[in-house]
Amino acid sequence: MAHSANLNANAGKKCLIRIDVSSDTVCPWCFVGKKNLEKAIEFTKDQYDFEVRWHPFFLNPDAPKEGIEKRKFYEDKFGSRSQQIVNRMYEIFKGIGLEYNMSGLTGNTLDSHRLISFAGNQGLEKQNKLVDELFLGYFTQGKYIGDRNFLVDAANKAGVEGAAEFLADPNSGLQQVQDELRKYSSDISGVPYFVINEKVRISGGQPPENFIRAFHVAAS
Repeated sequence: MAHSANLNANAGKKCLIRIDVSSDTVCPWCFVGKKNLEKAIEFTKDQYDFEVRWHPFFLNPDAPKEGIEKRKFYEDKFGSRSQQIVNRMYEIFKGIGLEYNMSGLTGNTLDSHRLISFAGNQGLEKQNKLVDELFLGYFTQGKYIGDRNFLVDAANKAGVEGAAEFLADPNSGLQQVQDELRKYSSDISGVPYFVINEKVRISGGQPPENFIRAFHVAAS
């Protein structure tokens, strides 16, 4: 009878889908990918349990700490294609119910990644919420990703404790960021990059249905 009870218990247990995401906080496709991933999770939450962990990647590791105007950065990087790229992002963001904002500065993302790793130590839900707040602020409100006040405000909204004190020390969390870079991002060339149950790998801002298919494969 005990053996039968265990079988019944296991039959009702949902498969765990663990998703490791390599991302940069100034990557618009990372935000798009996050939104589409969340749609896929919502659609399949009755089938699976999920753990989502965010890991650092630096699209521009030499970006200045003091920041540079987004428009100038795009023009310097993409030249004559810059406006076409920006227009496309306006349309992509409109498709996920958001308004893309090109105002403000872009720049070095190290502090944001230190903070994301720090948040993860307090729980994956807080980490995920923080990533959302950072994306929203940077891409839709013209906030600068290197602004300490913005980072602390985003952390407070996500329920992350001790952010101001943590960020005040430039060495806090640095080793964790470096370790995660080596483990999760050393062999990839672009983001977002999703590893699902260490079995399925997806890159780019994929539509929800592609994530759903990946969940099924990863769970099999």
